[in-house]
Amino acid sequence: MHTKACSLEYPCTNVTRFPVPAEFVDWKVSFPDYKPVVYTAQKVLEKPPWADPDISSGPVKEALKYNDLDTYYKTDRRSLTGKYEVIQGVPRNPVGRTGMIGRGLLGKWGPNHAADPLVTRWKRDSSGEKIHKDGKPVLEFVAVQRTDCSEWALPGGMVDPGEPVTYTLKREFGEEALNSLELTPEENKRLHDLLDDLFHHGIVIFKGYIDDPRNTDNSWMESQAVNYHDDTGKAFEKFALKAGDDAKNVRWMDVSHELRLYANHNDLVKEVAKRLNAYW
Repeated sequence: MHTKACSLEYPCTNVTRFPVPAEFVDWKVSFPDYKPVVYTAQKVLEKPPWADPDISSGPVKEALKYNDLDTYYKTDRRSLTGKYEVIQGVPRNPVGRTGMIGRGLLGKWGPNHAADPLVTRWKRDSSGEKIHKDGKPVLEFVAVQRTDCSEWALPGGMVDPGEPVTYTLKREFGEEALNSLELTPEENKRLHDLLDDLFHHGIVIFKGYIDDPRNTDNSWMESQAVNYHDDTGKAFEKFALKAGDDAKNVRWMDVSHELRLYANHNDLVKEVAKRLNAYW
């Protein structure tokens, strides 16, 4: 079930979705009154490199290969949830109705793949001892504040065409949490060499559909989230957090049940806390 993907106010716009009560989200449930709003953002229709052609306006040069690796458009259209339906030439959201058709703010028809690095360490006092709450150690994670909606989130982003997810995780963390785009080529190389060491061992905590407010009936977010835990706290002494790219702020944030994060990022952080037996 998704909830944020059915939010009436579509993010960063004045567009309102058709209301979808929770009991009518599932495609198997009859909803004869369903009249989804048609919307694709102008910046998507302007055909930037990260966007598909507008198939809703007529035939395109090469048909999109759904549920497959689309070599012509250099896009992996396979879903982490399994095979999805294609109805009247367009993909159908595997989770259910959203109140909107088209691509909204998303570039790809069908799954839009992202990667979310979840970098953690133990919160420590001035003497270096772990801080505890309710008998459990407190975790900290690197969070960024998004420029588009001002919500706090993991420093992730979209997988570029042909890019391994392992590289996306490192690249996005560098761009959003360390402002790598502003570094010289020499500084960037040193930074990525350091990140290689930290990002060498990660644990996949989630792969699948994301309850993202940008989702539509035809385009949706999927992600692979990986936890990189700095158990000693020494690895990150070499880094200075600095917001960049799509982030306007960055900081170490305490892990707790009071978090309010973008999309399903609360669930991802909670899963890591559970795995590491940390306070939640």
